[in-house]
Amino acid sequence: MLTLKIISAEQIEFEGQVQQVTLPGVMGSFQVLRGHAALIAALAAGTLVWQGQDGEGSRQIHGGVADIKDNVVSVCLY
Repeated sequence: MLTLKIISAEQIEFEGQVQQVTLPGVMGSFQVLRGHAALIAALAAGTLVWQGQDGEGSRQIHGGVADIKDNVVSVCLY
């Protein structure tokens, strides 16, 4: 499992355990699974999608930065 944190300037919008995350990177969408290499990526406008034990979730974003390290995906939104 991964820990996904979606953070805006005002609040933590989501924090939970997920199996995978698909992010809209500026060079194209990419997927993060458990054991992903450490990475910092710029995000473009698009749809952030995650798959958890309770099903799929998604959120439209206008851009941001993703920090992936030690099975934690932190998404800081613009």
